[in-house]
Amino acid sequence: MEMLESAQAPVTVDAETTAVAGAAQDAMMEKDTNLSKEELLARLKALTVSADDVSAEEVARIKQQFYAQHNDEVRKAKAAFVEEGNSPDDFIAPDDDVEIAFKQTLSEIKDKKAEQRARIEAEQAKNLERKQAIIAEIAAASEDADNVNRHYQRVKELQAEFKEVGDVPPQNNTALWKSYQDTVERFYDQWKVNKELRDYDFKKNLGEKQLLLAEAEKLVEEPDVITAFRRLQELHDKWRDIGPVAKEVREEIWGKFKDASAEVNKRYQAHFEERKKRERENEDAKTAICERIEALDFTAPATFAAWDEMTKTIIAAQEEWKTLGYASRKVNNELFARFRGLCDDFFGRKAEFFKRTKEEMAENLKRKIELCEQAEQLQESTDWRKTTDAIVALQQQWRKIGSVPRKNSDEVWKRFQTACDTFFDRKKKNASGTRKTEQANLKVKKDIVARLKELNAPEDATPRDEAIKELQQLRSTWQATGHVPFKEKDKLHDEYRTVVGELFDKLDIHEHRARMNAYEATVEDLGDDRSKLSRERERLARAYEQRKNELQTYENNIGFLSSCSKSGESMLRDIERKAQRLRDEIAEIAKKIELVSSKL
Repeated sequence: MEMLESAQAPVTVDAETTAVAGAAQDAMMEKDTNLSKEELLARLKALTVSADDVSAEEVARIKQQFYAQHNDEVRKAKAAFVEEGNSPDDFIAPDDDVEIAFKQTLSEIKDKKAEQRARIEAEQAKNLERKQAIIAEIAAASEDADNVNRHYQRVKELQAEFKEVGDVPPQNNTALWKSYQDTVERFYDQWKVNKELRDYDFKKNLGEKQLLLAEAEKLVEEPDVITAFRRLQELHDKWRDIGPVAKEVREEIWGKFKDASAEVNKRYQAHFEERKKRERENEDAKTAICERIEALDFTAPATFAAWDEMTKTIIAAQEEWKTLGYASRKVNNELFARFRGLCDDFFGRKAEFFKRTKEEMAENLKRKIELCEQAEQLQESTDWRKTTDAIVALQQQWRKIGSVPRKNSDEVWKRFQTACDTFFDRKKKNASGTRKTEQANLKVKKDIVARLKELNAPEDATPRDEAIKELQQLRSTWQATGHVPFKEKDKLHDEYRTVVGELFDKLDIHEHRARMNAYEATVEDLGDDRSKLSRERERLARAYEQRKNELQTYENNIGFLSSCSKSGESMLRDIERKAQRLRDEIAEIAKKIELVSSKL
């Protein structure tokens, strides 16, 4: 007849070791980091189909990933709200339909899990009641010593039923199992049963336990310590289901099984400690990367090259990050969010700089194209001095304008340079022709001065009227003749002015008086028409103010000019000559105004 060995407490591990049993889920947690909120919601909804089988750890993991993204979005929305000039206290997180659906799904799972727990607790309570009844019936059979053989089969049936009955409340499990083992052992040990049957059961149970012991000893060499640990838990469950063995080998075989289990647990615990060490090292390395990036000044780069150089630093940090394993579960996601936030901030600033710079370059290109168009409009001009000043001004503007896109730089510069070169090449070619013209003009004007000197000679017998007529013709020719070489200009003009002045005195020509006589005749023709006289006075007043403004400009220029150089002296005499002419005109206009006013 069969006998059961003494109850042995199931092998257990400490809370820290049990926590590590979920190491395989860490990889899934990191993988879920790349899922969107909508994908996490879909995964959670899929769990509601079989809520009875879903683990709380999986739900918690999905929830952690979801709210890491949700809270990051709320943080960014708040930051944008504050950047717009709003108070942080006024910020209200916007409604998130995905979050509402996520909460509803969590609630559904919670309700189903609650129903499941209620069913399980009710079933466990029912199982406890049944197992207690089985123990009571076996205990009653053990008390009926006279009919022990008759009770043997029933006890075997009760043992089988005890194994088939499901779990009981965890708090009752150990005590119930010990009570069961004690009762069964009391049935077999305290009462003499058929020795052959008992020896047969002991031998069969011993063989099964020896097989479990051999498998447990092989687990010591299993490379994957996590697999070895989980398989060991399964062996312990089977060990408890096998009946007792003979007393003389009971402690020996249990001691060997326990030693093998201890070795597997020791390796597992060492793996756990090593894993914690690596996690701490990874945490330190990831923290150092974050601190290095936080030490960078994202506002410092001001050129494409500077941004590209800092980009290399960020990308190198990202590559280094990829080589590191996981930190501890409680900080890994936090470190990743911190690192990702820094990278997002950098690349966001870089994108904004590139966008702003491209806009500036586009505006610079537009301005340079406008300068090209202006230069092209001037390239065929023959107003050499004015156009030269204009093109030089365009070149100065060009130098002040910033960079343009690289693909347009050479093209727009070549266009502008071509227009400028076209004008200056034409100007250079014209200069050679101009010198020839100036030499011809110089000869004409020298001839005019020579003829004027002949008219002014004492021995000249030209009648006065003919002399005046020829003088006027020569003066007209002088005015119609173009420029002469610059170095000859002042000397020739002084000779001309001197001889003309002497001829005016010799021939008794008074131009100013003649003009006034002609103007007095014009005013007489207006008669008493006050309207026409008033308009004429207004015209004269405008002319008077215009001449005064021009005179003021010349007088200011005279104050700035120096006569230290030949060119400066020549320019100074020219301006003084023009200023004196303006003074004469102002005096003449003042007399005309006085004449018109006397008629009003």
